[in-house]
Amino acid sequence: MQSYIEIKKSKFYGYMFNVSCVSDVMTILENLKKDHKKATHICYAYKIVNNAEIVKFSDDGEPSGTAGKPILNVIEKKNLKNILICVIRYFGGIKLGANGLCRAYSKCASSLFMEEK
Repeated sequence: MQSYIEIKKSKFYGYMFNVSCVSDVMTILENLKKDHKKATHICYAYKIVNNAEIVKFSDDGEPSGTAGKPILNVIEKKNLKNILICVIRYFGGIKLGANGLCRAYSKCASSLFMEEK
């Protein structure tokens, strides 16, 4: 699954993957970093539920709590398990502010589900 939004010249690309372990997550992140070498930020959140629940998110240099946490909120709201959502940002030259970043990352992650319809 993929999604795309543009906000104030910043481009946000969303990706969703089924994962079963942390090594799956690391492999996918390595590949995305290779594919998007010029990206400003590669933010993500994942939730893996096997014997124990593993939940993690990363803002990848964005202000704390403005990227990974909003992505994780989408995962939690949709009650998803064994899932990785990544949102890749190419900075467009206009700062969005903390609230704007939260909205942008959340919107891009949420739009992955609108694409299904």
